[in-house]
Amino acid sequence: MINTETFFTILGVIMYVVLGLIALWGAFCVVTVWRRVAQKRFRNERALSAFLDEVETPLVNGDFNTPLEICDGDQRAVPQLILLALENRKIGFNKIRQLVLDRFERDVLSDLEHRLSWVNTVIKSAPMVGLLGTVIGMMGAFQKIGGQESTQASELATDIMTALITTACGLAIAIPLVLCTASINVRIRKMEDLVSYGLSRFLDTLRQAMKK
Repeated sequence: MINTETFFTILGVIMYVVLGLIALWGAFCVVTVWRRVAQKRFRNERALSAFLDEVETPLVNGDFNTPLEICDGDQRAVPQLILLALENRKIGFNKIRQLVLDRFERDVLSDLEHRLSWVNTVIKSAPMVGLLGTVIGMMGAFQKIGGQESTQASELATDIMTALITTACGLAIAIPLVLCTASINVRIRKMEDLVSYGLSRFLDTLRQAMKK
């Protein structure tokens, strides 16, 4: 039969394992979101403008096939939305505009928000799990005090220090993820600005091309 001291030791080990898994999951989510944003955005406005120049040149001459070929296979948000608009150009300009805006909101922004929600969950849960580990460790330390007639102060100090490590681990997991999330949010806002600029410019060109 497991005695009380062994039981608290096992619980402490479980807390460390859980914190390790939380840290790995948080790191995986951050890397995934970071790569997803990098996949969907242009590096800067100059690169986006150069791409739009390439697409608009044949479009103003009434050539819709060349822009389709340019955008096909490009996983960035603007090319994919341009491809969607060109493929559905027969439904009318107003419907095209609403379609691409809805698709950007649903397929890009909502997807990133969903992935970021997991990172926020890790940020909130890691300190709580760490605190739970500390409480369990303190319970084990007090149990040792109550179960022995005399307890060395050095033993208690070691037990308490070990208990506090879990809280420190939880904070050590959450703090870098907070900074990473802030950085990712900045990148997402920049991507939104570039997409807004790119779509506005392309849709103006498309409207003129559709009138010819």
